[in-house]
Amino acid sequence: MSMWTRENHDFTRPCMITCALSGVVANRSQCPAIPYTPDEYAAEAKRAYESGAAAVHIHARSPDGAPSYEVADYRNIYEAVTAACPVIINFSTGAVGIDTTRKTAPIVAIRPAVGALNMGSMNYAKYHPKRRDFVFEFVFENPFSEIIAILKAMRGVGTKPEMECFDVGHIGNSFPLIDMGLLDPPFQYSLILGVLGGVPPTTGNLMAMVDQLPPNSDWEVIGIGQDQWRLVAAAIAIGGNVRVGLEDNFYLSDGVMAESNGDLVAKAARMVLDQGRTVATVEECRARLGLLHP
Repeated sequence: MSMWTRENHDFTRPCMITCALSGVVANRSQCPAIPYTPDEYAAEAKRAYESGAAAVHIHARSPDGAPSYEVADYRNIYEAVTAACPVIINFSTGAVGIDTTRKTAPIVAIRPAVGALNMGSMNYAKYHPKRRDFVFEFVFENPFSEIIAILKAMRGVGTKPEMECFDVGHIGNSFPLIDMGLLDPPFQYSLILGVLGGVPPTTGNLMAMVDQLPPNSDWEVIGIGQDQWRLVAAAIAIGGNVRVGLEDNFYLSDGVMAESNGDLVAKAARMVLDQGRTVATVEECRARLGLLHP
């Protein structure tokens, strides 16, 4: 049964833009603008904020560019970003082979406004059509027991869960958690399309995901690769929010690589305005999501 509500397709609400600054997979040989050090994160966050982003999503790295799950690296990045601009901070908890306590340690210690929460297990892969082989493939495990533990850690420090859903079933995984009282409205969902193993990146699939969201939900689309721009356009058109950034896509158009996260946000902001909507401010987003922390 569809859970379509007018509010999940509210074309009058300002569009919230989030920027995912770095991710953990790509490196500077692939895109020179990816930040490694706290100062570089701060500069990229400021560029994104000045271009229209209200929030930044952070996977920490050590200063040499390696993925980091250490509280110290998250804290150094957090402090540099907050000193540079008043953007909303969103920490990742997504990782493979890292125990739950280590995943939640930066959330508990630093108390960011928002924490990303993966909502289900899945095959996770990248395929190379020319080689007819997988670049990588693994099982991304996110059992209910761990989701609940991460939710409880976030609730304990007042961090808002942002539910990352790679398929329609991941949205359904939130329903028992709502019933258990572990999630409070307004609910925040990120709908991720384009990861092999998850939902393919079509506008029809985006609509199907949005139609499953419960009342009192705010949602954004996350499109992977250059499919991103078509999905961003669709999300804006049906009243959603958007995420862009170098974690998800390097390119402004075919063959034109962004020189910074700010370039990607600026394009998204123009697309919002071109469709007659406004870009949400940090203050509007804090109020709308009921955030407890700066």
